[in-house]
Amino acid sequence: MNMANKSFWKDSEILECVSVVPEVPNTATFSFRSPSGAYFDYKPGQFVTLEIPAPDQPGGVVHRTYTISSSPSRPGLIAVTVKAQEGSIGTRWMLDNLKPGMRMKAMGPAGVFTNADSKASKYLFISAGSGITPMMSMTTYMWDEGHDLDIVFINCAKRPSEIIFKQGLERMASRAPGLDLKFVVEEPDPYSPWTGYQGQFNQLMLGLMAQDYLDREVYCCGPEPFMQAVREALAGLGFNMDNYFQESFGAPVKTEAEQPDLDDVIPDDESKAEIHFTSSDVTIKVPETETVLAAARSSGLNIPSGCTFGVCGTCKVKKTKGEVHMVHNGGISEEDVEDGFILACCSHPIGQVEIEC
Repeated sequence: MNMANKSFWKDSEILECVSVVPEVPNTATFSFRSPSGAYFDYKPGQFVTLEIPAPDQPGGVVHRTYTISSSPSRPGLIAVTVKAQEGSIGTRWMLDNLKPGMRMKAMGPAGVFTNADSKASKYLFISAGSGITPMMSMTTYMWDEGHDLDIVFINCAKRPSEIIFKQGLERMASRAPGLDLKFVVEEPDPYSPWTGYQGQFNQLMLGLMAQDYLDREVYCCGPEPFMQAVREALAGLGFNMDNYFQESFGAPVKTEAEQPDLDDVIPDDESKAEIHFTSSDVTIKVPETETVLAAARSSGLNIPSGCTFGVCGTCKVKKTKGEVHMVHNGGISEEDVEDGFILACCSHPIGQVEIEC
């Protein structure tokens, strides 16, 4: 596209809404144009901040940040896809009131969550809910630019009917063999069979969806507990976290300096832990990367086990003191964890730990 004679939009110019497309419940895509006809210049994955009327709020407006769901390869319009959560003010106003022809002030684009400057050839996009929006922008951009796609695209939602962009992604994937879609839902829709992945995203699913995940650059977006689970799953499988990038849809950042430090507990092979098996009165020192199950076996102790992947729950034991880093795959309930139980096969001791065994 020849843009030599076109100007580019500056956020001093107000935007005009030109279309509203319902997506899934409480979710819609709003497209805007520049009244002057200027093009939009941004990187896929970046965001804009909208000034939204809010009569009940101080100043009468609220400012809400939304990832751009459109692609810079289509510069005539810019679009955001918004989902109202419980208690939403700005997003709820947009869904209830914003119509084509209305104008809004916007600031940006900004943000550092983008693969535009990446040299990687293989990607793994992992998102939950409306965290799919930057992944859609990056995928569309690569498709439009004629890249040889090699993307495993994973999105998690509560139900199939709540997967944003599902039909659009399936159409794209039907024309691009390198776009591999994987959807995970918590539960099926009533009277509608679901044959895909179901449950909470975990290590086992990751291994089935992208067997070569160690060779891919990972981009993740969603609520913080979801992203933490993804980070722990990857770290537990030996992934190089230098190739992991994330953006919370609740708090996108403008610059690299604003990126939060990820203080996840990651077992260190150089650090030693001490496990005291109280029933047997056996104490052993092991690297933090050793599992409680492996430590018990090396000491001649028997903890019953089955899958060794944190699924079956056979190796559940009581931890009476200390901390472990446990990344399981559904084999233990939150109630049991709160009561001090762990799965020995996927728990790594941190510091001094006591186990009933």
